[in-house]
Parts: sequence; C-alpha cells; structure tokens
Amino acid sequence: MKMTPQTPASLHVQRWLDTMVIAHNFCPFASYVRNNNQIRYAECESADMADALTMLQNECELLDNNPTIATTLLILPTGWAEFDDFLLLIDMAQQCIEHWDYSGTYQLATFHPDYLFDGEDPQSASHYTNRAPHPVLHIIREKDVTEALKHYDAPQDIPEGNIAKAEALGCPHLAAQLAACKSEEY
Repeated sequence: MKMTPQTPASLHVQRWLDTMVIAHNFCPFASYVRNNNQIRYAECESADMADALTMLQNECELLDNNPTIATTLLILPTGWAEFDDFLLLIDMAQQCIEHWDYSGTYQLATFHPDYLFDGEDPQSASHYTNRAPHPVLHIIREKDVTEALKHYDAPQDIPEGNIAKAEALGCPHLAAQLAACKSEEY
C-alpha cells in the first residue's frame, strides 16, 4: 500500500502539502495526519472519466478496510488539465459518492492547478487555497472531520482566515510556490 509518494506527480503533491497547505496552515488538520504517515497517495493515470471514478470507488473501499489510513489524495495528472473538465469529474464523483452510499462516510475536497471559486475575481489570491500542482480528489472520512472540529475553536472562520492569508501573501508569491512544487531542483 503506497503511503509514501513515489511517482513524480505524487512527490509534487506531497511538496505542495508540506510547503503550502501545512506551511500556510490552509488546513489546520493536515499536519497531524502527515506527521503520522496516515495519508495515502494514489494516482490515476487515465484521462477517462469511468477509470477515474472506478479508482475513486476502489480508494473508498480501501479506506473502508484500512482504518490506519486517515485520508487519500487521489492524484489525476493525466487528462484533467482543463478546469471545466475537472468540474464535470467533481460533479460525477459527488453523484457516485451518493450512489455508492458513502454520503456521511466520506466527503471530497478538490484541488486543481487552475482552481477558481465561483463568483470570485479570477485574479484573487484566494484561489490558491485550492490550487495544487495536479488535479486532486481528496477523500476525507467525515467522522475524522467531525472529531477534529471538536478540538478547533471557530472552525467557521477557517475559510476567511485562509483568504486573508492568501491575499497577504499575494498571487506572485503563491504562484511561485506552486510552480516550485514541480521543480526538479526541489
């Protein structure tokens, strides 16, 4: 079972997790599972929607049977470069989570190199809170989220805090950081 990144894309995503998500505290819960090696890095090389959804289902089933894995980052380095295509995949993935009776068990967080929040200025640094070096479907156990939120004051303030942090850092800085995640010189 691959808990440590081994492919270039999974190494890029781990760098992003360390240097952006954890370093900027965009997710206050990420460092715990990272430090305890409870993140699974899975990679789908296919650009086919059915293949990506099959792998999503397989990863949910793997989580069902492996309680020591806290979360899975399903990395999609091939075929999902267009954000609109990725949005279609997200929509289908959400429908599948419901169809597979995983609502209430797993939730998805999504990341993409060109992530844009609906209604936000396209030039806003806020988009970098959901930008990653490759498209990612993050499978999260809902019970873990519920438990983590019990130990966090004002979880409703996390998104606004992230936006303020991103705006303070600025697009040029965050764009350079994101690009560095894919650098061979890292």
